[in-house]
Amino acid sequence: MNVSALTPSELGSRLKEAGLFLQAGPFITHIQTSIRSVAEGIGLLYADYPIAEETGFADFHVCLTPPGNLRRWFRPQVLFSFDGRIPFKPLPLDQAFPMLEWGMNWCVSGHSHQYLILHAAVMEKQGGAVIMPAPPGAGKSTLCAALINREWRLLSDELALIDKADNALVPLCRPVSLKNESIHVIRKFEPGAVLSREVRDTMKGTVAHMKPPAGSVVQSHVTARPAWIVFPKYQPGAVTRLEPQPKARAFMRMVESAFNYSQLGPQGFQMMENLIDACDCYEFTYSNLDEAVAVFADLKLPAP
Repeated sequence: MNVSALTPSELGSRLKEAGLFLQAGPFITHIQTSIRSVAEGIGLLYADYPIAEETGFADFHVCLTPPGNLRRWFRPQVLFSFDGRIPFKPLPLDQAFPMLEWGMNWCVSGHSHQYLILHAAVMEKQGGAVIMPAPPGAGKSTLCAALINREWRLLSDELALIDKADNALVPLCRPVSLKNESIHVIRKFEPGAVLSREVRDTMKGTVAHMKPPAGSVVQSHVTARPAWIVFPKYQPGAVTRLEPQPKARAFMRMVESAFNYSQLGPQGFQMMENLIDACDCYEFTYSNLDEAVAVFADLKLPAP
């Protein structure tokens, strides 16, 4: 059964009482909350996701609640708890749904060392996957949102999961996080895109999340072969430019994007080396999304 099978009232009741066992990629997250904006966000953006309540097992148990003090009434706040612990300071109640998204990312990046984990977007098309690592503000999520609205399959907007067994990319398909001007850019680029309401004055500015394509959610069990590593950089007015990147430099930049490279030790080094060897590496500068999509459409699969 998918989340869409529940009415808004049923979803709210389930989140408030027993909790929702949400399957996203290889992980099940048990979510409990009585906060209406979180239920609305889940109902809108996770409608196509399966509910995994058969066994009662979850990889992560998270809860969003108002703190039990005067802030319940005065400038209300929200707390994120993970397995009964509170890892973050409270945020304004209006930021409850973004906090859930950020918290779920934290759960995976900090506790899932069965994978090599990179801060990167991952998309796939015709058997080849592109990995896009980038620091905040580089235009990674904007470019990712544009590509998945132009026939690329979304594996992840934030976290690239690389399987230790075969170096395959494991999907973690979840809503795409858009910030500030990129929200309006994507609304204009793809008027049919489904976005959550905008939340202002967060630590990242104004944020909104875009619903992933249903086809990407359905294929969340299908791994992908890494083919390209592209370091994107949005630069206003820049000419669209795709330039080969030396593999040694790409290796070091990928290490900087990894969450658990050091924890994995020699295995992490070997996995990263295998990943770099398997991919063509580029630096990509852009300012026009239509031109960017055209460049990605022309990428050729590396020789096996």
